[in-house]
Amino acid sequence: MGFIGILPDIAAYFDVRVATAGWLVSIFAIGVDISAPTMPLLFSGMNRKNVMILVLSVFVVGNIISIFTSNFIVLLIARIIPALLHPVYVSLAFSAAADSVSKEEAPKAVSKIFVGVSAGMVVGVPIVSFIASVSNLQLALAFFAVVNILVLIATILFVPSMPVEEKISYGTQLNVLKKSVT
Repeated sequence: MGFIGILPDIAAYFDVRVATAGWLVSIFAIGVDISAPTMPLLFSGMNRKNVMILVLSVFVVGNIISIFTSNFIVLLIARIIPALLHPVYVSLAFSAAADSVSKEEAPKAVSKIFVGVSAGMVVGVPIVSFIASVSNLQLALAFFAVVNILVLIATILFVPSMPVEEKISYGTQLNVLKKSVT
């Protein structure tokens, strides 16, 4: 969502219309929507910490490409690839938070992650917009990379290894979708 505040800067830099630059936000959302039902499932049998590190590394690479590219299509690709992995990271962050505390405290831990993500969007958009307005687009894009690098380092240092203790088949996991919510 941080791109919302810098769409005019992106449009000017890449010599495209603001509406075209808006595809950077739309393509990310579409990528998340398409991959949300399947990507967490595909990574469900792997050590959660390792997957989080992999996904964060992809985010960092995408952000670094965004800083240095002068091609709008490359920028779109640098946004879509992390978008496909975004649901994996979010689901792992929620489950890691829940698993790090007692069952009674799990809802509170998950809500803290949700508040953190929300605060990042609320604070991140104006920060990136401010950086772009007082300096340039590349420095604003570098902000995203720095934040992701810090989260990657924190994950490496502070998140314990979380191997899958009981591997559940894809079919069993998909059967959850058949259960009534009532």
